[in-house]
Order: sequence, then C-alpha cells, then structure tokens
Amino acid sequence: MPVWLQAGFWGGFAGGALLLGAVVGYWIKLPQRIIAGVMAFGSGVLISALSFELMEEAYHQAGFMPTAIGFFAGAFIYSIANWGLSQLGAKHRKRSSQQLQEDEAGGSGTSIAVGALLDGIPESMAIGLSMLAGGSVSMVTVIAIFISNIPEGLSSSAGMKAAGRSASFVFGLWFSIALASGLAALAGYTLFANVPIAIQAAITALAAGGILAMLAETMIPEAFAGTHDWAGIITCAGFLCAFVLSMLGG
Repeated sequence: MPVWLQAGFWGGFAGGALLLGAVVGYWIKLPQRIIAGVMAFGSGVLISALSFELMEEAYHQAGFMPTAIGFFAGAFIYSIANWGLSQLGAKHRKRSSQQLQEDEAGGSGTSIAVGALLDGIPESMAIGLSMLAGGSVSMVTVIAIFISNIPEGLSSSAGMKAAGRSASFVFGLWFSIALASGLAALAGYTLFANVPIAIQAAITALAAGGILAMLAETMIPEAFAGTHDWAGIITCAGFLCAFVLSMLGG
C-alpha cells in the first residue's frame, strides 16, 4: 500500500474512534464523573504523545527555533479560531452538558460542527506528519489519538443529545469528521513530503501546539468540571500510559 494511502487509512482509523465514543455517549446514560474521568485520561494520553512523538521528533529534525516557532504558531492559530467559534455558540462543544440549543443560539449547530473539525485537524495531520521521517506511521501517535477521540466523541455527543440535537446530526457530524481526519492525515504527509526539513519540523510542532491549545481550552476544562480533585491523577495515568507505549516503541 502506498505510504500516502497508509497515512489516510490511519487518520481515518483514529478518527473513527469519535464514532465509537458517540455511540456510547448518545445511547448510554453515563454519570458525569465517568465521562469527565475518561476525558482526563485522554488528555494525559495526548499530552504525552505530543511531547515525545511530535515535539521531540521536530527538535531532533531541525533544532529549537523551527520547533518553537511552529509550536507557538499552532497554539495561536487554534486559540484564535476557537475564540471565534465560541462567540458563535460552540464554546461548550465538548461538554456533556451546557451546550446551547439551536433556538438559543442560531447557527450554533454549524459552529459545533466546524469546531469539531478544528479540534480534529491538528491530531490527524500529526499522523501523516509522523510518517515523513521513516515512511511508517507512529503507532504510538495513532493509539494516543484513538484513545483520546473516544472521550471526545462520548462527552460531546452526550451534550448534543441533551441540547436536543438529533441522532442524524450527531452521527452525521462524527462520520464527516472521521472522513476529514483521514484526509487531513493524508494531507499532512503529501503536502509536506518534499519540503525542507526545517519546515517539516515546524509543521510537526505546529500540530503539537494546536493539540495542546485544544486540550487546555476544551478537554481539560470538561475533565476538571466533573472530576475536580481526581482530574490530575487521572490525567497523569493517561500520560504514563502513552509514555510507556512511546518508550517501548522507541
């Protein structure tokens, strides 16, 4: 299978976890603390993956400066885009409660859809970017994103149902995001395969910055809201899980 097609496959596979989480979140009534706990664990997994699979790789490729520039650029781009979407009703898109209904904020459904796409792009691109160095996917990155996508889909879908959104909207949204995840991973590999190594490193760090900003602004607040004193411990457990996988894979 061509490498570019592998990138698309693994991106779609990781994105498919959103659908898995959506099935649970929409059809099974789970306590808020469990949803928040799973979100905290997924946050820790992603923090570890972006640290040891993305930032470390970018630094080894091109040194500190391209890595730092890319990292802050990714965080800045995500935060500005997220702020704009929050003004349009998508602020609590990952929460299992507090989401606005369409009649409360016209266009909030569309904003939630765009926000979900925004959240998934850095993660999915990271999968394709991880294949640039050796031509094979970083399974740690794929596993980390897959694990973290389950609570994202779970919590957000529970919130969408509570806000009165239909099953066709919810599952149509996550199916589209899973498909877009595959395309974003494919783009991450094909668009940057032949660019200078410093740019590859900067783009890899850009994806890492976008992921960390997403965690700080969407996933971690949801986790803390439901678990409070336990959020730190659960997040650390997720971090350690992905760290072990990263060390074994290395």
